[in-house]
Amino acid sequence: MPSQKSFSIELFPPKTPEAIDELRVTRTRLAELSPKYFSITFGAGGSTQQGTHDIALEIQQEGYEAAPHVTCIGSTRETVRERLNKYRSCGIRHIVALRGDLPSSYGVLGEFRYANELVEFIRAETGDWFRIDVAAYPEMHPQAKSMTDDVDNFVRKVKAGADAAITQYFYNPAAYFRFMENVQAANVSIPVIAGIMPITNYTQLARFSDMCGAEIPRWIRLRLESYGNDLASIRAFGLDVVTELCEQLLAGGAPGLHFYSLNRAAITSEIWKRLGLHEKKAALEPAEEKEIVSA
Repeated sequence: MPSQKSFSIELFPPKTPEAIDELRVTRTRLAELSPKYFSITFGAGGSTQQGTHDIALEIQQEGYEAAPHVTCIGSTRETVRERLNKYRSCGIRHIVALRGDLPSSYGVLGEFRYANELVEFIRAETGDWFRIDVAAYPEMHPQAKSMTDDVDNFVRKVKAGADAAITQYFYNPAAYFRFMENVQAANVSIPVIAGIMPITNYTQLARFSDMCGAEIPRWIRLRLESYGNDLASIRAFGLDVVTELCEQLLAGGAPGLHFYSLNRAAITSEIWKRLGLHEKKAALEPAEEKEIVSA
């Protein structure tokens, strides 16, 4: 049986009761796509800790796999231990371990400096209970000194016990494949899932990209700028660009795609359907069932 690729979706905790209700509706629509799991982000300095936990628990209770983010910044060993114990008690077995974004006021940075230290601690505390995903940066982390240093940092996270990785979003597939060549040369073989950011709003995308170091290729930037406030044209162009990017990544051997949904269903659903991901999953299910029966 051919190996099945992983297709997943990221959500973030809303800040108001109204937005929480809206996310439940959005999540219902996204669940119809049958993603492998939903990841739930963790705010800068742990600012959405309770929201992350609550949404992860709701998803788990609805019968879907939840992968809450756990971050270093602002955390102590005891607070991380408590968080892990809560997730274990809920039956959650998948987390995304990250350094995390610095809070605007910095404040107390916590007892962990880097994500590899967090991964090592989680493994020491919980053994193999959790599948641990970490971050990867095909275009280099904005605070890394060089691409070599960035790859070395990634390798440290893998050696600490990471099972898989999810990349920062990007629009140049060559960056992903070059990154994969570098990590494979370092004898790293864990799955590196490509992070996908749909394009719906150029101003918002430019702001995100400036903060996280993701490059918007010049030809894409110029086309988006030419549309001005024509959101329909931006959306149509973005759908074509991102769908083609996904096709190139999958054809080139990417083990899966992770969609940064921004708590919206329409664009992610449209790209998902254009790629035929739901149909591909359904086509594999009979083979999977047959293999289980014959085992």
